Formats: sequence, C-alpha cells, structure tokens
Amino acid sequence: MKSHAKAVVIGGGVVGCSVLYHLAKSGWTDIMLIERSELTSGSSWHAAGGFHTLNGDPNVAKLQAYTVQLYKEIEEISGQSCSLHLTGGVMMADTPERMDFLRLAHAKGRYLGMDTELITPSEAKAMFPLMDETNFVGAMWDPVEGHLDPSGTTHAYAKAARKLGAEIVLRNRVVELTQEVDGTWNVVTEQGTVKAEHVVNCGGLWAREIGRMVGVELPVLAMEHMYLLTEPMPEVEEFNKSTGREMIGVLDFKGEIYTRQERNGILLGTYEKACKPWSPVSTPWDFGHELLQPDIDRIAPSLEIGFKHFPGIEKAGIKQIINGPFTFALDGNPLVGPVQGLTNFWCACAVMAGFSQGGGVGLALSNWMVHGDPGFDVWGMDVARFGEWATLRYTNAKVRENYSRRFSIRFPNEELPAARPAQTTPLYDTMLANNAVMGDSWGLETPLWFAPRGSEPKDVVSFHRSNDFGAISEEVRATREKVGVTEIANFAKYEVSGPGAEDFLNRLMTNRMPKTGRIVLTPMLNEFGRLIGDFTIAKAGPRGGEERFMIWGSSAAQKYHMRWFEKHLPKDGSIRIHRFDQTLVGLSIAGPKSRDLLQRLVDVDISTKAFRFMDFREMAVGGAPCMVNRITYTGDLGYEIWMAPAYQRLVYKAIKEAGEEFGLVDFGMRALLSMRLEKNFPTWFRELRPIYGPFEGSMDRFIKLEKNDFIGREAAAKEQAEGPKLRRVSFIVDAADADVMGDEPIWAKVGGKDYGTVEKPHGYGAPRFDAGGKEVRGSNAAEGASAVRGIVDGDWRVVGWVTSGGYAHYVEKSMAQGYVPAALAENESAGLFEIEILGQRRPARINVEPPFDPSGEKMRT
Repeated sequence: MKSHAKAVVIGGGVVGCSVLYHLAKSGWTDIMLIERSELTSGSSWHAAGGFHTLNGDPNVAKLQAYTVQLYKEIEEISGQSCSLHLTGGVMMADTPERMDFLRLAHAKGRYLGMDTELITPSEAKAMFPLMDETNFVGAMWDPVEGHLDPSGTTHAYAKAARKLGAEIVLRNRVVELTQEVDGTWNVVTEQGTVKAEHVVNCGGLWAREIGRMVGVELPVLAMEHMYLLTEPMPEVEEFNKSTGREMIGVLDFKGEIYTRQERNGILLGTYEKACKPWSPVSTPWDFGHELLQPDIDRIAPSLEIGFKHFPGIEKAGIKQIINGPFTFALDGNPLVGPVQGLTNFWCACAVMAGFSQGGGVGLALSNWMVHGDPGFDVWGMDVARFGEWATLRYTNAKVRENYSRRFSIRFPNEELPAARPAQTTPLYDTMLANNAVMGDSWGLETPLWFAPRGSEPKDVVSFHRSNDFGAISEEVRATREKVGVTEIANFAKYEVSGPGAEDFLNRLMTNRMPKTGRIVLTPMLNEFGRLIGDFTIAKAGPRGGEERFMIWGSSAAQKYHMRWFEKHLPKDGSIRIHRFDQTLVGLSIAGPKSRDLLQRLVDVDISTKAFRFMDFREMAVGGAPCMVNRITYTGDLGYEIWMAPAYQRLVYKAIKEAGEEFGLVDFGMRALLSMRLEKNFPTWFRELRPIYGPFEGSMDRFIKLEKNDFIGREAAAKEQAEGPKLRRVSFIVDAADADVMGDEPIWAKVGGKDYGTVEKPHGYGAPRFDAGGKEVRGSNAAEGASAVRGIVDGDWRVVGWVTSGGYAHYVEKSMAQGYVPAALAENESAGLFEIEILGQRRPARINVEPPFDPSGEKMRT
C-alpha cells in the first residue's frame, strides 16, 4: 500500500467503487480505495439489485438516468458483466389519489425526456399476468427499469477504475482520521497511514462512524429491509417461453411492495409500516458478509395485501427470505458533497438506491472534486441540506418515518409529524393558541396558516385546493387592505464584519454593497456564473471602527452558504461571519396600515421621507432593541423587525395590542407565498437554482457587471452578451380546482419549431409487450390520462417547466412561475401556452408585469 494519494475513498460498496471510477475517468490516477473487508461487504452484496429513473426530485432523476446508461460503458471497459435485465416496470395505482400521483410523475417525465406512459390495469396485467387487475384503477409504464447483479456491477466499477490507474486495498480498516495544519489528511489504517489531499466517506453502513472520526454526526441510519424469493413458478416459466421475454417489475403502493422476476421465480420486497432500525447508535465493525434474522410477522400485513393483489404469487413456495441493513438519510436521498467546516472531506453515503443512483453520485462528486462544481443541480442530495437539529434521535425518528412511507403519497400540503417539534421560537405556544397550523421549516416550527376559531387546525391533505383555501384568502385580503403580522424566524441571518468586509462581499455578490443604513437585494454566483444564492444585505453602523453588514437569505441553505462563505474568507482572519440561526428571530408587518401601526411602537420618525423604502435602522420597537428593514416579501408597504429571542414575545404583544384599531390579522407562510406570486417574486431553490444563470433567472437589475471582478462575472457577462437561452416568467393559469405544485411541463403551440430546451429521451429503453409478445405503443388508455405521450403533440411542444406556483388570493388568479425559451418569454398571447396539471393541459398566459401593484408604488409609499 502506498503512503501518499491525492484522494482516498473509504468504502468498497457500489458507491465507493463508482466514485473511484469517476475520479479516475476524470484524470485523477493517484487515488485509492480502502475497504475494511471485501468489495460489497456492506449492503451492496445483498441488495435486490433493482434500478429505475423516476425520483421525486427531477434533478436526481437525471442522475439516475445517467446511472442506467452507464452500465454498458463499465461493462465494456472492465470486461465484467453487470447482468443487466432491462425489463421495464409499472407503478400500480389503487385509488384516484394514487392515480393523480402517477399523472404528476408522468408529467414530470415529459420535460426530462422520459418515455413513461399511463396505461390501464389490464395492459399492466398483460406484462405481469400474476396480478389481479381488478384491484387497481390505473398504472404508469416506465421502460427504463430493471435489475442487475449487485456484486458483478460493483466489481465492474472496481475493475474499470483499476484499468484507469486507481488502486484498491482490501481487508484494511480505517481506524482514525486526522488533519495537518496544511490541510493534508492522515488516513490511519490497520496496515499503515496514507497521507491524502482529499478523503471521501463512502462508508455505507459505517458512514456514521467515519463521520464521527472527524467530529461530524451524519444524519444517517440503517434499517432492516426484507425481500423474499419464491421457488420456481410454472406461470413464470410459461410466460417466458410463450413471449420470449422476462416479466416486468411492479411497484404496488397499497401493498408497500415491489416485485420482479428472479430466475424462474419472483422476488418480492416490502417497505413495511412496522419497520425496524438496525444498530441505531453505532455500527459494529465486525459485521460482515452476513444477514439478519428474518421476521416474517413484521411484513405479514404487506404480504397479505400483496397476495391479494398478486394471487399468482400466493401459491408459490418461499425459497429464501433476505433480511439485511440499508442506510437511509432523513428524506431517503443520498448525502453527497463537501462537509461544511472541514477542508477536502467529502461524503457519498446514505445512497439507499445504490444501483439507481450510484453512477450519478459518482459522477457528480468527481466533478465537484476535480472541477469545483458537481455539474448538476444536486441540492436534493447535498449533505449541507440538513442542520444541527438533525441529531441522532431526530434522525432515528425521521428515517423510520421515511422508510414506513416509502411507497406512500406525499401531498404538497402534507407536513409529516415525526421528531416534531424540534426547534421552536418563543411564540410557538402563542401561535398554537391562535389556532395556527404549523409547518417544519428547516427543523423550525413555523405558522403556515390560521384556522378559524372553533375549527380544528389541521390540513386536509390533497393535490387539489384544500381546507386552508378560504382561511389563506382572508389572511391575504386583510393584509393587503389593512395590516397583517407574520413570524419570519425561518429566514437565514448572518453578520459579516471586519476591515474590508465590504470588499469581501463585493467579491461574492453581483450587486453593489449598500451605504450605511441602506439595503440591497443581490444574487450570488459560482465561478461558472450560475445562481447559488439570493440575499437581502443591509449595511449597519460600524462597531469598534469595523465595517458591519447584516445578511438575510434562505434558511434551508444556511450550511450550503456557510460552506461557500468559508471557502472564500481571507486566510488572515480579518473577516468574520456569524450565523445567527435561532439566536435572532423576527416578525414582519405588512399592508397599508403597517406604518401607522409601527409608529405607535417606536420613538423615532418613520415617515416616508425619514424611513425610506430599502432603509435599515436599529431602533427600539415596543421597548425592545431591534433591527428594522423597510421591506417585505409581500411586495406591499411593510417592515421586517429582528430581535433576540428574549424580546420576541414583548414585540409581538405590542404589535397585537397596537394593531387592534387597524384591523390587524395574523398571517402564515402560505399567505406570504401567495402574495409573492402576485408580485412575480422568485424563491430560492425553486426559481433560483445553480442550473440557471442570473439573466435566465430574470435578475438583470441586480447584476452590476461594471462594479468589480466578482465571482462569476466573466460567465455572467458572456450570458448577457450572447443572450440567455431561457427566461424565468410568470403565468396566469386557467386552473380548475388544482393549482401547479412545481415541475409540471409547459406546452407551447409553436408548430415544428424546436427551441432545444427539453431534455432528449434517454435513448436506452425497453419497449412494452403484451402477453403474446407483441410490442404495444401509444395506447395510453388509463382514465383521465393526457391525450398524448412524449414531448410533442402536433403543433404543441413541451418547451419548459414550472418551478413553483399556487393561487394568488388577492388578485384571484391561479399563477405559476417557470422557465421557457427566451424567444417566448415576453409573448403574452392567449392560446400560446398550456400547463399540465394532474394530467390535464390548462390554458396559461405569460404575465410580464405583476398583477398586484405593477409599478411598485405601494411598497415605496
């Protein structure tokens, strides 16, 4: 074993071998993988080996598609077969709600270039005759599903990596990780120490223990997972013989099961409600190539439904039950990327669907390490998406919840209860007493809406407009016409101080920094000119003679942004960044009476001239020391008031008492988001993401190319000069009883013109065949299905996608934001666009000017 390496990958499962292969493919040959036992000794060897491309996050779905396409490549390079079976598969819906979910998934697939199709239960039965189709109302066919040999695939990655110059060391456990002052890592193993520039944690079942070696508690937990293998079945053999094809894979939401053919029998796996963690506190290092004791009773409820839905399987004998541990993060997606607060320590773990996601994870991480950027929008997998609140016990509760809901529908207005409340503000009990329905905002309890007195404060979950609709409408109307108050503790808050703080921020941000007492809005770009942040920045008065700035941003991106800030801090320690998190909380008042209300609570002049729009001031509010911004996300006259938690109750009480004469109401986050739609305001991680440039995001007025050489300036200047290919736009939609939720395709009547914005089909798929072996295409007969498959329908073409939207209650319009080709971005013609909502294409029209106060007069008054 060599003593020095540019990068050391810890863990020899499918993910570790994929990372090693992709690093080698990118040109890094001074790399090595260290495995405590043999390759595949953790979860990889006993995995069911299924793969698919669908994912709730379209950006993750793209990486899953890449993974499937990659298998032929690594087979050719390594000479090792992956035993790829590209059978295709169906998801079965047994209720109208689950059929709505499939319509949403099918619609997402359009702009990803996926070749899914909504079909009838009878069509599904023709491909999997073991089912009783009368239990279902519809299905979705996906040709890019199948299964492979887990061991062979992992070894194919490893052999390919070796051929490209990588080294693999087996039977050698890593026992310690330390870092030198110069950033070099000491990877201490049973066979000696390796000095490395980079360390990658691909520890799988032991990822948590590897993290602890560097002081990080990763939010990952292993769960016991069972699947069974049947004895050979005559029905399977007959189907194979008569059609010359394998049976497809089937996912049954109701039964919480998945099935596929395995040799001449069937593999059936479950994600049962009565799930069980494995080694919830620590993972034993001596656990090896072994399985856990099966517990058939725990999965009996799922099997009972499964046997009813697939009676052909019930008669089969069980040959073996596999029970093994798999690791999960809180939301079921991987933990990938550099760990904030550490130098060159990377994660690629909690990849539960390793054979669907392993290739994409390896590609993204190698890009990140070699080129400084993953090359994709990987927020859904970024290790920085969870905060310090994701403790061991929190993780245990959330992973159990996620596992038990693996095949459950997540409705857009559904708030999951496990591990809550975790973080609360001083107003939590007060909000509950006010009949608030609370939501989880990056671990913090936040009011979503306020139920009428006498009614239960609870969401009725739905894909359609629900029981919150009327209450939110009243909150918006009262705020727009009088005044409302909402809690804004769920914003991110930072202070940047020190000599040269302004120069530092000018280097990071696209806009000029404000003068003392003023505020600016500014995006932040990476080196490639992509949007990685959107902030409100105020220049506070100096402290100790040093410059001082307050920054507000997205709460969910706090660790993501701190990672970027720390990367660019001067090495001399002259600039300090403090993240407040919940040590600074806030309230916002908005509406035409908000100035009158605030004037009652302060002892300074806040008239229009004395306290202008976009002013910042430190002042006492209701007797409490506060910072006040004259700005709100409602786009109306209003103020953000920030204070230490010890003062929040005092300030809120003062606002409520003084607000009585003005008709003050409480409003929640859903009303706030409704009001931002009326102003065409974007949101971070929906409209503004690292896949978009600032001019694509329609952030033109905040990009000051002439100010200085900020990060990403050259790429932004090129985007402006060449013209953006896409543009963010706002639509008014002729919706029925359901509004957009995000990720819906945008259709345009553009004839044969190809704007080139839609992802091309995978080019790697299996056709669909009936029981007689005849290829079936384009039937699309499921009730309520869209009229066509694919991304083209006569003169209509999918040209873009929705990023977010909902109902704008004050202007009484259903609205959406999304991206379309720049050539279409200012075309407000009726009849040009349609947006697909729950399988129906609804007329939509671009609205260039915001429908509420297009001149911005109200917020500047």
